Formats: sequence, structure tokens, C-alpha cells
Amino acid sequence: MIKLGVNSVLFKTVSFREAAEAIKKCGYDGVEISGIAGMCEHLNLANWKNDKAELIAIREELDLPFLATEVASQDRDRLNTAFEACAEIGIPIVNIGPGGRMNDEETLKQSLESIQILAEDAEKYGITLCVKAHVGAAVWSTPTTLRMMDAITSPAFGVDMDPSHIHRAGENPAIALPQVLTKMKHIHVRDCKGEGPSPGAPADQACGRGDIDLFGYFKAMVDQNYDGPVDLEVIGPDQSYVDATKIAAESYGYMNAILKKLGAR
Repeated sequence: MIKLGVNSVLFKTVSFREAAEAIKKCGYDGVEISGIAGMCEHLNLANWKNDKAELIAIREELDLPFLATEVASQDRDRLNTAFEACAEIGIPIVNIGPGGRMNDEETLKQSLESIQILAEDAEKYGITLCVKAHVGAAVWSTPTTLRMMDAITSPAFGVDMDPSHIHRAGENPAIALPQVLTKMKHIHVRDCKGEGPSPGAPADQACGRGDIDLFGYFKAMVDQNYDGPVDLEVIGPDQSYVDATKIAAESYGYMNAILKKLGAR
């Protein structure tokens, strides 16, 4: 079954417990715990061993599984710490960006070499490393994602398919999704007004608010029998607890209704 979750970066102004409680009340199946340095470290990689028991207790108390974490960094030491923490806490997927610069062949090659090494590191811990196309980075479109898929040989590697970046790359995410399905192991989702370069204000990233054909995207997801996590990832200025909960609840209602219409929930 497709599992719906929220990246806790949306709730970066509050504790992880408060974030998890709100996410559970909104109806989600799980949570992507944010470990993004300088932005939101609900997964504090410098102190994870001391936090481990509390994080597991919150998961068990709320029956809210960890679907993934977003670390974002390609720093190898930091990521190996993340892989160790995830293996101990029970977080199956680590999400990062591709690095490099858009339309720059040299940095694309460097990025692919780095991702291969990091995926091999993840493999040793039994963790999946997922990387998404990111506008402005070396991997930013479906063609560059396909190059990444061809280049990375580790079975621990997966594609994180984010429709907002594919939309801002000038493509239709519903058409792009089947092309990357063979290595697609995670989905970040949000809506987007216009063609970017930014996805818009946080409220406009709520699913159903923007211009992405999310119904078509979810239909492609269901038609291709994807059964992994789909985590709402809303970025931008700090949101109050109430406003963050509104965005999460609105998005859940929209995504859940689509999946019910498609017979997938």
C-alpha cells in the first residue's frame, strides 16, 4: 500500500513530538523525520544515541512509523552517521540532493561518482539512499535522472521522484514517473504555482493549491503499482504550529481522496 507521510521540516518551529502528534492527527501513515542541518534537525545526528530511546518511544506510542529521513548533505562522514542512526532507530530511507550544477557536465560526473560511493556506504548498513532531481543541480530533469539511474549500480540506491522539481523543469510529472519507476523508492510531493524557480509560499505548496496535475501523477503512481512512501515536503519560511497543521491536513485530504478514487486506499 502507498504510505502517506510528512517531512517534519514543515514543523521546524516545534519539537519532534509535537510534529509527530499533529501528523498523526491529520491521518498520515508515517513520518519523514528531518535531519537537515541548519534548517530542522528533529533527527539530531550529533546526539542521536541519546535521542534514540525517545524517538522510538514516540513512534511506538503514536503508531507512526518512520518512513524516511532527509539529510540533504552529501558529506560522507555525516551520511555514515545518518546510516548508522537509521539502522539503529528503524528508518529505512535517507534522502539527499544530487549536488553539482545544472547543465554542467563536469559536476554531473562528480555528483554521480559521489552518489555511487555513498550508496555503497548505505548498503553496508542495510539503508536505502534516495536522490531526487533538483532544479539548479546537476541532476534536474528526467533525462539526467535516467543518466543517474544508469550510473549508480548499488542496490541500495533509489530515485526520490519529486513532481514539483520535474514540473519546474518543464516536464509533465505524470509522464515522467513511469520512466524512472524501476529505481523509484521514495516520493517527495508538494504542489507548485507557476513554473518556478521556487515552488511558492508554503501554503501554496499544499496539495491541490497549485498547477501540478497531481491527480494524473497519482494515477501514474497507482497504474505502475508503486507501493512505497509518499512524503509531503513543504519548504520555505517558518510556519506556526497551526499553519503547518493546516497545510498537512489539507494535503492529506487531497491525496487520500485521490487514492480512494483510484481504489488504492
